[in-house]
Amino acid sequence: MQVHAPETRKNELPGPEEFVRLIGRRPWTHRLLAGLAVRNWWLKLTLRAATKRTLDIAGATAGLVLLFPLLLATALAIRIESPGPVLFRQERVGRRGRPFTMFKFRSMRVSAEAEKQALSGENESADGILFKIKSDPRITRVGRLIRRLSIDELPQLMNVLRGDMSIVGPRPAVPAEVDQYDLEARKRLQAQPGLTCLWQISGRSELAFSEQVDLDLRYLGARSLAKDIAIIARTVPAVLTGKGAY
Repeated sequence: MQVHAPETRKNELPGPEEFVRLIGRRPWTHRLLAGLAVRNWWLKLTLRAATKRTLDIAGATAGLVLLFPLLLATALAIRIESPGPVLFRQERVGRRGRPFTMFKFRSMRVSAEAEKQALSGENESADGILFKIKSDPRITRVGRLIRRLSIDELPQLMNVLRGDMSIVGPRPAVPAEVDQYDLEARKRLQAQPGLTCLWQISGRSELAFSEQVDLDLRYLGARSLAKDIAIIARTVPAVLTGKGAY
């Protein structure tokens, strides 16, 4: 019995081996053009990544320098109000599932993580994946202020300099949240996580998790340097109004 090689289905992209086989049948001019097209595509991606990284380094450095008085004042206020470290370190999931340590100003009691389980029944997140309580009893007085103005997120500028994060990108999740992701939500892990993103300027914590995922995927499908700059510009008034931040 004669066995035929499987054909590529209509409207379905060929796999790597099938692609090489198909290109190999073409005249050398077609193979040359295909190679040039791939090379041009790769160069565009490389240039875009290099430009984004340059913007990240410049922006994070400028932010740390210009905001140093605010960072220092916040650290002193946290230290005066409650005992414990000024910075809160937490494991988050980065690009392609790589874990990293994310920095924040501590806005809760030192025992906050241990108390989380006891408060699980009060979670106000519509989807149940995120953990959000508007009047979280673990938050300190200083913590409530810096969370409303997103000052607690500023130490993540150090994560940007380290290359763990970008200024613009999907917000990084904790491993327990990622474990609950479906295939659609896991697409968020294709990009470097960011300090701000599309849903951060569109309602923040007031949005359901599914809406956050939709906005992140919309950003990933049409990201560009111009869009990043627009999101950064819109982040400032979003932070000042404090809408959706708790």
